Amino acid sequence: MHDELYTDGVEEITVGGSIVRVDLVSLSPTERDANNAPKRVLRQRLIFSVEAFANSVDVMQNALQGLVDAGVVRRNQPRTSSAEAPNLAFQSDRASPPSSPPRSPNASSNFR
Repeated sequence: MHDELYTDGVEEITVGGSIVRVDLVSLSPTERDANNAPKRVLRQRLIFSVEAFANSVDVMQNALQGLVDAGVVRRNQPRTSSAEAPNLAFQSDRASPPSSPPRSPNASSNFR
């Protein structure tokens, strides 16, 4: 059996030379912030070469596109300012799947 790791998200991505470090966090069951919300706690760090990180991002983008195509998530509309980074937040919306561009031929068959 292989070890599995659950994460609530990515806290930070750091690039140093040819190495990329991705810090995974989860919500603490015991630690709280000033608003009594669970604190985000570092649980694991993934360390990639730049090439491996770029490949991983491509795989995740294909998986995300499959989820969008299946109507599981929908992309939020980007903000109007072109100087800002694209809005990458997603909302679950099974009731009204958005129209989307044709799927990449590299998309996982798990999301067809």
